[in-house]
Amino acid sequence: MAAKKTGSCLCGKVNFEIDGDFESFYLCHCSRCRKDSGSAHAANLFSSTARLNWLSGQGAVTTFHLPNSRHMKSFCTTCGSAMPNLQMEGTLLMVPAGSLDGDFWVNPTAHIFMSDKALWDESLHSAPMFEELPDGL
Repeated sequence: MAAKKTGSCLCGKVNFEIDGDFESFYLCHCSRCRKDSGSAHAANLFSSTARLNWLSGQGAVTTFHLPNSRHMKSFCTTCGSAMPNLQMEGTLLMVPAGSLDGDFWVNPTAHIFMSDKALWDESLHSAPMFEELPDGL
């Protein structure tokens, strides 16, 4: 039996529960996902069998579907946090990994759309790393 996972948005208005397992975890480097996330890639979990249960704030979630594409993003209208959505006519659940509460361990399945990867993503591993915000910021 799969463990239930909970998630929420940054402001706490939206809370949800996922009942079931994820089949894949993709780190997408396409330009659309980079725009959505404001980062080097989006980190999204997918399942064709898990169920999404909104615990609170479902009415605060809106979905943007990019015309003439399969690209869509759901988000909290108050804080902008990425939220889960159903894709492919409701047959595929997509959950932004960062929207889940607490730690979970799932190895990414793959990096995808590497041909679209940002040039500055090449050497991220060599940038200095800090446990907290560095002094002066």
